Amino acid sequence: MPSLHPLVAAAARGQLPDWAVAGRGRRSHMARVASLLEQWGREIGLGKHQIARWRAAGYLHDALREVPPAELADLLSGRLRGLPAKAWHGPAAADVLRSEGVRDRGILHAIRWHTVGSRKFGRLGRALYAADALEPGRTRRVRWRERLRARMPVEMDAVLGEILSHRIGYLIGARQPVHPRTLGFWNSLVDGS
Repeated sequence: MPSLHPLVAAAARGQLPDWAVAGRGRRSHMARVASLLEQWGREIGLGKHQIARWRAAGYLHDALREVPPAELADLLSGRLRGLPAKAWHGPAAADVLRSEGVRDRGILHAIRWHTVGSRKFGRLGRALYAADALEPGRTRRVRWRERLRARMPVEMDAVLGEILSHRIGYLIGARQPVHPRTLGFWNSLVDGS
């Protein structure tokens, strides 16, 4: 079993890298996401190494969330600048982690696409997407989130379908575009690909 990169191992313990930009509220959110991921990892029987990876992803996914998009633009390739600006922090964090020597593709992919989703998500990416949406600090639709959390991780794909259905419905209702990766993630859940 490969050892965890020191940056990932530190994040699993709740220590963010020096380049992270996250105030107290954001750090609390990240800790709640990491806690959910750890809980779900234990429930599905993951070993300590995998649980540490999941916890690290929970802490690292929003490491650059509070950086203004104009500052993140320089970190992104032109293709990634096509994402909504609010989603730039995921790809930027994944790119910085990679530049720091992190080679764990599962963690990098989960962090890169945690805001829009990905049809190529493994279990970690799917769990991170759900935990980010369902963490108990979110103040809207509290009971809905509680009900969905109670079904995790056993009904992960069904829960993800409900989260995505809500998000896509919101975007359509607000007459906003739905990113192709989000649609691809939705399609992968409903057609089993």
